[in-house]
Amino acid sequence: MIMYNGLTLAYIGDAVYELHVREHLLDKGYTKVNDLHENAIQYTSAVGQSTALKALSDMLDRHERRIIKRGRNQNATHKPKNAGADTYARATGFEALIGYLYLDGKNERIKKLTNTAFSAIDEQMS
Repeated sequence: MIMYNGLTLAYIGDAVYELHVREHLLDKGYTKVNDLHENAIQYTSAVGQSTALKALSDMLDRHERRIIKRGRNQNATHKPKNAGADTYARATGFEALIGYLYLDGKNERIKKLTNTAFSAIDEQMS
């Protein structure tokens, strides 16, 4: 696989993660677009993604941690609006991991990680 930079991995990871979030919300029974959007924010915000990454910490291998670090350490031109720089960097690392796994064809791994992440975010929301 071509080794993309961290922000490129995060770019594709953002899209892949968003799709998983939407499927998760449909599975939870949300059907109204406004409800789907309002709930998706809890998962896709920098805070939500940072929470997801914390929940995954014991599940990650050394290579996955390097991918996260690569994404986290990239200098993004986008400035976070609703989160601190550290939270935003962790979220970018999480997206980079999802992007890397997607491009490497590891869809089962993505599913396992996102299910764990969703459980942590769902618990935080209740």
